[in-house]
Amino acid sequence: MPRALGPAGPRPRLPSPVREAVDARFARHGVRLLLKRDDLIHPELIGNKWRKLTPNLEAAAGRTLVTFGGAYSNHLRATAAAGRLLGLPTLGVVRGQELADRPLNLSLARCAADGMRLHFVDRSTYRHKTEPRTLAGILGSTDTEDAYVVPEGGSNALAVRGCRALGEELRDHGDIDVAAVACGTGGTLAGLAAGLALGRRALGVAVVGGGFLDADTRALQTAAFGARRGTWSLDHRFHFGGYARTTPELDAFAEDFEQRHGLPVERLYVAKMLYGLVALAEEGAFPRGTTVAAVITGAPFPAAGAAPQAASR
Repeated sequence: MPRALGPAGPRPRLPSPVREAVDARFARHGVRLLLKRDDLIHPELIGNKWRKLTPNLEAAAGRTLVTFGGAYSNHLRATAAAGRLLGLPTLGVVRGQELADRPLNLSLARCAADGMRLHFVDRSTYRHKTEPRTLAGILGSTDTEDAYVVPEGGSNALAVRGCRALGEELRDHGDIDVAAVACGTGGTLAGLAAGLALGRRALGVAVVGGGFLDADTRALQTAAFGARRGTWSLDHRFHFGGYARTTPELDAFAEDFEQRHGLPVERLYVAKMLYGLVALAEEGAFPRGTTVAAVITGAPFPAAGAAPQAASR
């Protein structure tokens, strides 16, 4: 953990708590549901953002942080908050040149308030942002050639190693058979699976379409550990139309889950994962006697009662 985060803000709550959620939709199939409350780790670097960002913050060694995201990016907000807490300059490269002349939405306004400089690029440039020539052009045009670059969503080898602690915490819990997590870039799943005990498995619920996350998760594990680690799989059926999309059905499900369990449910990641787990239980995908831990990786933004929420990588 970067030392400066201690005196500059709240200490992280680690390991994050595990709480049982008694739910008839699981109980009637003989399945026990636990909630791994990573959303309670830190009020600003929530859940997998803490686990992914802290090793990268250490590697940055005081340099400017440059990272990428959409107009409602959880990752951009977390990086901006970390920069404020550590006193580091941050630059957020935002997808969508057309946004440059519009008023900032609540998410980007939060980034700016935390000191992040925003640089808007057209969508074609954004698609090629990892290519050396395109990245060099972005860094050159923003005078950040010596910056430390964190990829979109924060998923790289360091982040995967940071997320391995999530699996280790669940391994220490002892009675968990399946650990489930929502997946946008595959980094959290890659680390989670590596940290679980032998014989336990990780389940990723994809929140993006396209079916590319299997290959991306394998690549991230290879970069972090040299080879595939742990037992894991992905279910691609519950993305509800693609990334950053939701439906009335998903909203109704999330509201019902909130009422049942008193848990504020973030819609674009967590709700899709929980919906998928209910569907899998109904399908009989979990043998009777299975204990499933659902990792709650984030919280709604804005806070409950504020303007409508949205998020992206």
